[in-house]
Amino acid sequence: MPLERYAWLSVGAAVATISLKALAWWLTGSVGLLSDALESVVNLAAALLALSMLRLAAAPPDENYPHGLSKAEYFSAGIEGALIVVAAAGIVWAALPRLIAPRSLELPFAGLTLTVAASVINYVVAIVLLRAGREHHSITLEADGRHLMTDVWTSAAVIAGVALVYFTGWLRLDPLIALAVSLHILWAGFGLMRRSVRGLLDPAISSEDQGEVTKLFHEYSRRYGVSFHALRTRQAGARRFVSFHLLVPDAWTVAQAHRLSEEIEARMRAMIPNAAILTHIEPISDPASYDDQELDR
Repeated sequence: MPLERYAWLSVGAAVATISLKALAWWLTGSVGLLSDALESVVNLAAALLALSMLRLAAAPPDENYPHGLSKAEYFSAGIEGALIVVAAAGIVWAALPRLIAPRSLELPFAGLTLTVAASVINYVVAIVLLRAGREHHSITLEADGRHLMTDVWTSAAVIAGVALVYFTGWLRLDPLIALAVSLHILWAGFGLMRRSVRGLLDPAISSEDQGEVTKLFHEYSRRYGVSFHALRTRQAGARRFVSFHLLVPDAWTVAQAHRLSEEIEARMRAMIPNAAILTHIEPISDPASYDDQELDR
């Protein structure tokens, strides 16, 4: 279960950063650091959700779900986005009273040191998750990595703000930075939710992969005098689905057409990771072969 291993790494990082950032807030009383700690709580919830969704997505196909459960990853990304929005609302709730009645900060150096340590942990884990997400085509790991990287930039802004409060004495800067942080993570949360919804609506595979498929069709059309139409693609989490019609000369035998389709499918699977490919073979001269190009005949 390699993907679950990455999710457990995210869980461990979230527990560590919550502890460090909560201690930093307790020492300083900074609402900016409180906002940072709240976002780390969201990180923990998101990491636990990602772990459960990765397990569900990895379940093999069965008679009730013949295409598998790979779309479960989109639920993880969408709920993670919603949790980020909730965290942003909590930050606003904590910051507004401090904007009206500012408070001085205590032990700022100790608090900032702990926050920097937490940010280093998040940065390292975010890089690992982003690389793993790209390598394994997992939107869950990629979303978790992007969320952690957002947390890193959030922490950087909070650290800079607390330092400025300390050096300038302008106490209202602390809640103002917290509000700015809330807007930033709101943007990230809505972005994850939008991407999750898009994934649940069966988008096509990437334009780069579609271009490779088209090149392959052109190559075989020139070599064998065959034709292709009704190309349809979709992606569901790490899985890719490709279907097309292969039109062969009328004189070809079924075995000959089948061998060519197997060769084309093998090359296509090598180009498109985790692809399930379905080919429909038709005679090239039969007018009925051109009546089924639309999704609904």
